[in-house]
Amino acid sequence: MSKIWFVTGSSRGFGRQFVQAALERGDKVAATARDTGSLADLVAVHGEAILPLTLDVTDKAAATEAVQRAHDHFGRLDIVVNNAGYGLFGAVEELTEQQVRDQMETNFYGALWITQAALPLLRAQGSGRIVQISSVGGVTAFPNLGVYNASKWALEAMSEALAQEVAGFDIKVTLVEPGGFATDWAGSSATFAGQLPAYDDLRAAVAANWGTVEHGDPTATGAALLKIVDADNPPLRVFFGTAPLQLVPHIYAERLKTWEEWADVATQAQGGAA
Repeated sequence: MSKIWFVTGSSRGFGRQFVQAALERGDKVAATARDTGSLADLVAVHGEAILPLTLDVTDKAAATEAVQRAHDHFGRLDIVVNNAGYGLFGAVEELTEQQVRDQMETNFYGALWITQAALPLLRAQGSGRIVQISSVGGVTAFPNLGVYNASKWALEAMSEALAQEVAGFDIKVTLVEPGGFATDWAGSSATFAGQLPAYDDLRAAVAANWGTVEHGDPTATGAALLKIVDADNPPLRVFFGTAPLQLVPHIYAERLKTWEEWADVATQAQGGAA
């Protein structure tokens, strides 16, 4: 039985791969983009199986309308993928208020609005999958990406709570945490803060480190996501790419070590013996 998808940020990158993978196996997709002209080739090939929807996810009313329109058009929604997002590069001191607000509006609030719009529909049908495209930067943080990290940490926290809230409705939530991929995330789709000379050395070090990262192939991610959404018991969190597999266990081990080393302070703060 074919599944019905709702995917944001479908014009390129991961979103485009997810839409293609779903369509190519016979599923139907409501695909949103700021400019649906980018989806014309998919419409030409797949016809009525794809419903292009113009959407800026930061517009809450438009997000709600798009989800409802997709549901009305196809009759149900099985998989909601919050993929729309972009990178914001800059040291915390360098970022403007507007850049910070815009980042949160897209990466966090956009996903929240789509999720809130979809939940009543998924609850009514007694099933559904919500996939949040997070980042390895949603479980750790990197210099020059502080507010991008913050947007993904917020998404992770909200989604972990959500998974517990909706489990009784047979709605399953998965956070996908990609490492570095050969997409346009750090290119024309990104926003860059004005640069303060004080951080020149830091930027150079970050750039040098980024150059050593092996970037994954985005075209492989569609099949990977299909495996997740088809699983009877999908994971709450899953990495995309090998870099997080190498990086994150070390980071978590360091966190556990620090908490253990300072356990006496935790006990003291509780009011027990130091």
